[in-house]
Amino acid sequence: MTVLQVAVLVAVAVGGGAVVVAPNALRQALVLGIYGLALTMLFFVFQDPDVALSEIVVSTVGLPVMVLLALRKVHHQEGEREEDSS
Repeated sequence: MTVLQVAVLVAVAVGGGAVVVAPNALRQALVLGIYGLALTMLFFVFQDPDVALSEIVVSTVGLPVMVLLALRKVHHQEGEREEDSS
């Protein structure tokens, strides 16, 4: 195992921990995108470029955008509920 592989494995481990300990959902979604980049590097370093390309699309772009859109919708619905109860 090379030094680069070990470094990327450590980056993935730290990134996964950072996603878990993020204080709120917005920051967690942003850290999730960075974690996706770490996973992309992991697959690339271990010579699996086709999985790395799909990881870029899914984990780095797609999933954080879907989470952010869901958070926006929940926030919007909470605002409507507050207006209706007043």
